[in-house]
Amino acid sequence: MSQTAPRPNLLFIFPDQWRGDCLSSLGHPVVETPFLDQLAAEGVTFTAAYSPCPTCIATRACLATGLTPASAGRLGYQDGVPWRYETTLMRCLRDGGYQTLLAGKTHFYPQRAALGFEEMQLYDTLNLDPGFESDYRLWLQRESGGSVQDSTVGMHSNSMIARPWTAAEHLHANSWTATVAIQMLERRDPTRPFFLQLGFHRPHPPLDPPLAFFDRYRDCPLPPVPVGDWAAGFAVPATRIDPSSGLLPPRTLDRARRAYYAQLAHLDDQIGRVIHFLRRRGWLDTTTIVFSSDHGELLGDHHLYSKVNAFEGSAKAPLIVRPAMTWGGRRGARCGLPVSHFDLMPTFLEEAGLPVPGTVEGRSLAAALTGAPIPWRDFIHGEHAPRWQFVTDGQEKLIWVSDRDETYFFDLRTDPQELTNRAHDPACADRVALWRQRLIGVLAARPEDGLSDGRRLIPGVTPHVRPHLLEPRRDADGVVRPPVQG
Repeated sequence: MSQTAPRPNLLFIFPDQWRGDCLSSLGHPVVETPFLDQLAAEGVTFTAAYSPCPTCIATRACLATGLTPASAGRLGYQDGVPWRYETTLMRCLRDGGYQTLLAGKTHFYPQRAALGFEEMQLYDTLNLDPGFESDYRLWLQRESGGSVQDSTVGMHSNSMIARPWTAAEHLHANSWTATVAIQMLERRDPTRPFFLQLGFHRPHPPLDPPLAFFDRYRDCPLPPVPVGDWAAGFAVPATRIDPSSGLLPPRTLDRARRAYYAQLAHLDDQIGRVIHFLRRRGWLDTTTIVFSSDHGELLGDHHLYSKVNAFEGSAKAPLIVRPAMTWGGRRGARCGLPVSHFDLMPTFLEEAGLPVPGTVEGRSLAAALTGAPIPWRDFIHGEHAPRWQFVTDGQEKLIWVSDRDETYFFDLRTDPQELTNRAHDPACADRVALWRQRLIGVLAARPEDGLSDGRRLIPGVTPHVRPHLLEPRRDADGVVRPPVQG
């Protein structure tokens, strides 16, 4: 950010389960994302962005706090664990003079926890708190007179069954999220810059794109599903509609892939609505826009589905940072530095001209936007309890399945779809040893896990959460106070 320019508005576009390769600006052969392509042309695309813990809650906690999963106390997915973090991105921005707004999904708990957001319009498919119902479902009930239901009421929210949305498009959850975001901006406080988190639930299943968008992809040729030489063990018939692995009937998988790509197209269209609103109001040039997702979607790669594991379709995330046009950074560039979600909190705070709390473990990406050489980490460590561990720099990746003591090693430069496991290839022995030692070093710093003694990897499992790291706040006199939720 220029030292003389006013502080920029901040728009954070954060859909759920958007694959890292699914941008037409990155050359995807099917996906069409013209509005995100424009953001990429006006900013920097980070091509080695990885989820620190490839499911919703843990990654969102890392993003909100600037902490790694281990420090945030969340090593996997578990509902119903209170968010007791005192220092969050949203609170820092609010206390620094920003108006903080949220449209869509948070995955916080309790579900109405604010954590620094001043205004929230929620879409949540779960009803964990007594009496909770999301704002979208309440609105849909009123708007349709009860004749239209949220797809997640009648469909499993991790299903690979595609069922296009046939009701009016404006009633779809994607459209509602963009609409309420625009309404928030229409009534914003003009004396303060805003931070708006646009939290789409989709393309996370259910796979329910509006029918008009599904029709765009109904007959187009699809690239073959990548299947690695290591995936034969998953080639057994799937017996669930929400499989983690297995063979789906070819027509079912084909429709699921088309519906997923159609969902991305609809989301890009809704993102375009918000961008067009900013342009009409004269705020676009003074708004920094960041686009990312919490993790990917395997979509049948290697006979695998959903997320959780460490393979590219699950663990890699898209990331575009488009600085305000009043700022003089690079435009239309790509950056291969290994980055993750805990880097976004310091990035937003630096862009806002606010101090970064000493608790934050991530690093600001602001300097990387200039193209100047900067010292950076050598790799990203990611994990998901109870079994998945990985280390990568976006060019090579080592995966360790801790409960089965299985190792995978991929050269992503020549094998971006992870078709060949080279963990036992003598030609890669030195590289495998290097990456294994890096993982040993990370895990040795956490002796409570028992996964490394500093010399070797020790098979075992880790818990999904560490509640003792999610402490309620204490006053200066040491008195415990209830967790601060807003």
